[in-house]
Amino acid sequence: MDEADRRLLRRCRVPLVGELQVASLWDALLNRELFTPDMIEDIQRAGSGSRRDQARQLIIDLETRGSQALPLFISCLEDTGQDTLASLLKTSRQAAKQDVEAIRPLDLKPVVLGPEGLKPEELRVMKQDPSKPSQGKLAPVVLGPEELWPAKLRPEVLRPEVPRPVDVGSGGFTDVCAQDRAKRNADLAYVLNADPCGHCLIINNVNFCRESGLRTRTGSNIDCERIQRRFKLLQFAVEVKCDLTAKQMVQALMQLARRDHGALDCCVVVILSHGCQASHLQFPGAVYGTDGCPVSVERIVNTFNGTGCPSLGGKPKLFFIQACGGEQKDQGFEVAFTSPEDKTPNSDPETDATPFQEGPGSIDEPDAVSSLPTPSDILVSYSTFPGFVSWRDPKSGSWYIETLDSIFEQWAHYEDLQTLLLRVANAVSVKGIYKQIPGCFNFLRKKLFFKT
Repeated sequence: MDEADRRLLRRCRVPLVGELQVASLWDALLNRELFTPDMIEDIQRAGSGSRRDQARQLIIDLETRGSQALPLFISCLEDTGQDTLASLLKTSRQAAKQDVEAIRPLDLKPVVLGPEGLKPEELRVMKQDPSKPSQGKLAPVVLGPEELWPAKLRPEVLRPEVPRPVDVGSGGFTDVCAQDRAKRNADLAYVLNADPCGHCLIINNVNFCRESGLRTRTGSNIDCERIQRRFKLLQFAVEVKCDLTAKQMVQALMQLARRDHGALDCCVVVILSHGCQASHLQFPGAVYGTDGCPVSVERIVNTFNGTGCPSLGGKPKLFFIQACGGEQKDQGFEVAFTSPEDKTPNSDPETDATPFQEGPGSIDEPDAVSSLPTPSDILVSYSTFPGFVSWRDPKSGSWYIETLDSIFEQWAHYEDLQTLLLRVANAVSVKGIYKQIPGCFNFLRKKLFFKT
């Protein structure tokens, strides 16, 4: 799908997700070979399986289905009687094409910088030998094919392009040109040009041994599918490991750290598990293996320091932790509004909390705290504030991962990672009766724009 059609789909995403009747579309999509049966099943399992989640995933996946995907999709809408949406896409697509035609230079004219009154013959001489301009005359600079030079050339006024502002979500605007400059400037932003950008390891612990006393994390597989699909779209090579003990978690992390990342630009680790508080020097919290043994976040991060993973030196290392930071439940404080989408009907959010556990002798193991004296190029994003629970809906997954996926879907094309995480924190903070706010420890030296 070309970029113009992608932009159109993203502009129309809100009405499409709100009104698209997916149940009647499946046969039409198969008949026109837009999707395979397996792809349809994946879309039907997206999120909680609701119509909105299926519609949202269908629109996302449609972008990957080739140059004719949009016109074929419009035909499917017409075949299933969804004429309003079909008309919206069709007219928007035609308007976009007309806009392109309107700005296309049909009658090219040269842009001339120089005095008026020079004849084309004189300009040809100057063009052939620009080092010898006529005495007393300034040599004009002519931009444009010679055959289009008019009989009498006049200087054009070159006006700077006015930057197009875009909403940054807080009532203000950000300069798109400034964002583009930051992406291209290696001093301001990390360079993510490799294909793939890097490795992404997802550890998804759902089922815990009976002796651990930890409950099954129902809904975590939804989180795993979401985050796996998201980072694939962000051009990462994704690997998923499920139900690992603490020892197996450490081994998987060490195996990733020992790989050669020299040709890659980034590395991502996502942990989905139960969590608890833990004594620390740098990064708080710990996550549980399926055997009930904790692995400190500090140890996870330090596995990728300059000693353990030299090929990632100077490159961003991102950690996303969906686990509780403790047992406290935040009841929040009274505000002037509530969100109607705070709670999924007929469901009770669960927590990923377990009691605080001090390590042996009330300190962590030495290798968990001493190997990263000066953290750099590291960002650790937590689903909740240290000491508090993190909420997970058995039917739709965790608040944090669901929101992270949604924000990345909408804004990763334009905004840097830190701005994206601010949006995530704001969106999660208004959910539910009990409250939750994600946060991060940011030791990145530059802005990070994902490759989309």
